Amino acid sequence: MKWYQRFTASVKGAVTGWKGKGFDFSSWAGRTFWGIDNSKLATNETIFSVISRLANTMSALPLKLHRNYGVEPSHPAADVLINNPNPNMSGFELINKLEVARNETGNGYAVIGRDIRMQPESITPIDSTYVTPFINTDDSNLWYEIRGSDGTYYFHNMNMLHVKHITGPSRWKGISPLDVLKNTLEYDKAVQEFSLSEMQKKDSFVLTYSAQVNDDMRKKIVDDFRRFYKANGGILFQEPGVTIKEIDRKYFASDTLASERITRSRVANVFNVPGAFLNDNEGQSYASSEQTNLQYVQMKLTPDVRQYEHEFNRKLLTQKDRLDGLYFKFNLGGLLRGDTAARTAFYQMMLRSGGMKPDEVRGLEDLPPEGGLADQLWISGDLYPLEMDVSLRRGVKKNGQDETE
Repeated sequence: MKWYQRFTASVKGAVTGWKGKGFDFSSWAGRTFWGIDNSKLATNETIFSVISRLANTMSALPLKLHRNYGVEPSHPAADVLINNPNPNMSGFELINKLEVARNETGNGYAVIGRDIRMQPESITPIDSTYVTPFINTDDSNLWYEIRGSDGTYYFHNMNMLHVKHITGPSRWKGISPLDVLKNTLEYDKAVQEFSLSEMQKKDSFVLTYSAQVNDDMRKKIVDDFRRFYKANGGILFQEPGVTIKEIDRKYFASDTLASERITRSRVANVFNVPGAFLNDNEGQSYASSEQTNLQYVQMKLTPDVRQYEHEFNRKLLTQKDRLDGLYFKFNLGGLLRGDTAARTAFYQMMLRSGGMKPDEVRGLEDLPPEGGLADQLWISGDLYPLEMDVSLRRGVKKNGQDETE
């Protein structure tokens, strides 16, 4: 059977699955049906830390389906993505798995299962190791090949969520950050193994004789020192003319620490996160910590969030949905609200200038709406448009009298 015949058969099999005749995407979640689990998640503490932070931040962001700036309360695609992507996980875990895979292998994949009306009914993450994107020469569309233990499956790009790192003009797969850091991680591992092996060695000493001694005397001195060393202390009889000096080890404070700093710096550069994030904000003031968070949101998180949003909008919503004003959006505002004093100043400015309603402020602070006058825009009484007639402003004199008197 030629490849396009196998391809056609696989597509027909998928259509049969959509009709409910035995093809269940949900059974793929967490299943190692390729035989072995080839997880490449690094054992390096720095790598584990940065991937955990990126994945947890992305999956913890509030995600809503909006319609022209308002929240759309009921839509099948939104319920699948946010609440129940498949029988085995929540929306939080789905995005967490996609982000871990994206930062581990450079690519995160999830198959979109559709009902007979082609509406999303499940989203199931797939091990990126066994997924290969390719351009079909017959229709010039992007397809994905999934190699399973019981056969090979093909999915059109509209049925596969794919989030990735940078690709370049001639690639469809993202570049793995761990591949970029290969030499750095190998060097760091070699330094750690050398340091550990040296730490496990026993202490070394130098025995110095001021004069030449015979073999019997040398044997007595060595035996006496060996007994002292084996007992880990006690009384050591040091003969006249014999000096004992411990050999110092100075590489721990230089080579090991320098290697750790280099590794953290390169990991931060590759993952495009502020270096202070990998140092637990050591030596940072509150103002500099705020600036670090702002840099993280603007330079790292915002581009990643936009990639997820575009992928969800394109593949989970129909063209009619998008033309009607529907779109998925992560809320980044919570990461930039700052401390209580900063939020208070911002809210006060927005309320007095008519930029926000009191109920909108309450919503950002997770408080219930009050309705009524709290659902209206207000403007401070001491502000006027420059074009307003002076006689219409409050506090101006009429007939020689101040109207405020």
